[in-house]
Amino acid sequence: MMNLERYNRQIILSDFGISSQDKLLNSSVLVVGSGGLGCPALQVLVSSGIGKIGIVDFDVVEIQNLHRQFLFDEKDIGFPKVIVAEKHLKNRNSEAEIEIFNERITTGNVIHLIENYDIIVDCTDNFTTRYLLNDACFLMKKPLVYASIFRDEGQVSVFNVEKENQVTNYRDLFPIPPNQNEVPTCNEAGVLPSHSAVIGTFQANEVIKLITGSPETLIHQLLIFNTKNYQSMTINFNENQEKSGPKTIEEFQNFDYNEFCNLYKNDEISSFSELQLFLNQEDSILIDVREADEQPRILSLKILEFPLVSLEENLNQFNSYKNLCFVCASGIRSKKALEIAKNHFPEKEIKHFPAGAKSILK
Repeated sequence: MMNLERYNRQIILSDFGISSQDKLLNSSVLVVGSGGLGCPALQVLVSSGIGKIGIVDFDVVEIQNLHRQFLFDEKDIGFPKVIVAEKHLKNRNSEAEIEIFNERITTGNVIHLIENYDIIVDCTDNFTTRYLLNDACFLMKKPLVYASIFRDEGQVSVFNVEKENQVTNYRDLFPIPPNQNEVPTCNEAGVLPSHSAVIGTFQANEVIKLITGSPETLIHQLLIFNTKNYQSMTINFNENQEKSGPKTIEEFQNFDYNEFCNLYKNDEISSFSELQLFLNQEDSILIDVREADEQPRILSLKILEFPLVSLEENLNQFNSYKNLCFVCASGIRSKKALEIAKNHFPEKEIKHFPAGAKSILK
């Protein structure tokens, strides 16, 4: 039942009313990412009366999050973000249904995660997840509310909504991802808390407009807003009939988003001398992913041994290392290990040595 007293200040708006509030109550929204964008977006959406909200995030609260991720405080450090977010959001609005997913978005789980929600909100901070989520929403015909931030500039748009006989998405704006390290994340470039709060709030506002049927929603439009000088512009864009993304669910599940987003470039160590330099760095380790009975063993370097089949369950063994390099017999398994580790440790320097173990022993 609708709580008229709680939502009175928006219900009395002449262009909103009980009918719009009822639409919010009967809607479901999945927010992917509970960081600088996700925190303000979640607070606005829960406060506005969205009936069901899902939160996807695999991270834990760290002290460097607190200056801009206002859902968290000091006593939350070290706890999973989704669990903490659910607690604080329930304190804000106990009437909201909140579902949490303490996991990373992948091609294997994203379809299941988004299928039961009306609208998806992209609050992620990397191109791999952004393209993956965009393609999944496109294939599942799910509206996607996108935002991103870079220093003083923020972008907001709404994808996968039919208007004027077009359905546009992220690939219509950016068909080709930038090269690795071409666009740094907030962790690398920095961000003011006021900036992420503004853009995250804009993003939540687009969700509300979309649910309530506002004709001014940013469909086929990209809003670019500068929080330093308050200049803004809106770019109109059209559907590109030759999108490069997967066309079926099967193609999607076999699509390598890390490779598409250039994450494997410069990830190979090509010589033994280069390997030695890499391992001479502080907190560096070589990891042999061959089976235990494969010979010869590497004895001349500081090394850990975890067969590829058991790598995922032992990833916590690498938490204390900043730089990881994988090796196998011929480079095939070491590349697979690199992919697994990059998904789990996006902040670490991770390489592989495709020349294989025998070249180390020559």
